Amino acid sequence: MAFCASCGSQMEGTFCGKCGSSAAGAASSGPTIQAAGGLADNVASALCYILGLITGILFLVLAPYNKNPAIRFHAFQAIFLNVACIVVSIVLNVILVMLHLWALTPLVSLAILGLFIYVMIMAYQGKTIVLPVIGPLAQQQARG
Repeated sequence: MAFCASCGSQMEGTFCGKCGSSAAGAASSGPTIQAAGGLADNVASALCYILGLITGILFLVLAPYNKNPAIRFHAFQAIFLNVACIVVSIVLNVILVMLHLWALTPLVSLAILGLFIYVMIMAYQGKTIVLPVIGPLAQQQARG
């Protein structure tokens, strides 16, 4: 699916239905990666996950990126994932300490880091991974 380089809305055909600009030879089928404001869409999507809350909010505020639905989705998913990981980490660490399994607490952090790296790599490759529970919420927020 292609996105307009001018306004960021989804395009079908050679002209944008929202702003009327030309697709400039971009094909409307298959994954396309168009530069928006200096960073390619896949790079901006991957960078949303680097610092979680901070970069997610940053890409939602910066003008050329906040109009692109794909980048908005990854920004919202990064924010929701970061909040969910904080809550899950606290709960699991408390349970592990209560069960005297405190030596396993670094595994929780390692699993969270692995999840962030996986989602970041998939975003860089142009693939959209919709995580359970928070993914649909991110899709809903990205549309609105």
